[in-house]
Amino acid sequence: MARYGLVVDLTKCVGCSSCTVACQAQWELEPEERWLRLEIQEEGSYPAVSQRFTTVQCMHCDDAPCVRVCPTGANYKRKDGLVLIHESRCIGCKYCVVACPYQARVFNEERGIPGKCRLCDVRIQKGVLPACVLACPAGARYFGDLDDPNSEVSRLVVLKKAKQLRPDLRTGPNIFYVR
Repeated sequence: MARYGLVVDLTKCVGCSSCTVACQAQWELEPEERWLRLEIQEEGSYPAVSQRFTTVQCMHCDDAPCVRVCPTGANYKRKDGLVLIHESRCIGCKYCVVACPYQARVFNEERGIPGKCRLCDVRIQKGVLPACVLACPAGARYFGDLDDPNSEVSRLVVLKKAKQLRPDLRTGPNIFYVR
């Protein structure tokens, strides 16, 4: 069984938000509803100022706080590493929204349930890459099986020393970053 994950090469990211827009289009989200967000950090001081970009989404954690706090079992982790939501079981308590240390949950007030990155589970079941990966014009996003040592994502984690966001939280994210 595969353990799916992403490697995001932030040295290639140009901050264009194509990944965010592709996600919104894939899931027909409202403009203000973002399951994948772009964070911009400015570094330096005038005249030598630069920007650094980080994309943040559900990290599909091995030890997902959202799964632990969900009182109905609506939040669950599949054997392939994806953390998903059974929408019909969700009671809208927002525990998962509060528990996510990456602030990757977006509560949809109209529907009364949270939404989040699903790593395009429907697409990958059909053998199609996640929308964010295909949309990235800089080729900064890589998807694959983290347990396969020959997969591109596994090789990138090792060769480029990709790191997890906030490893101190000990959630075991399956999204890795090259800085």
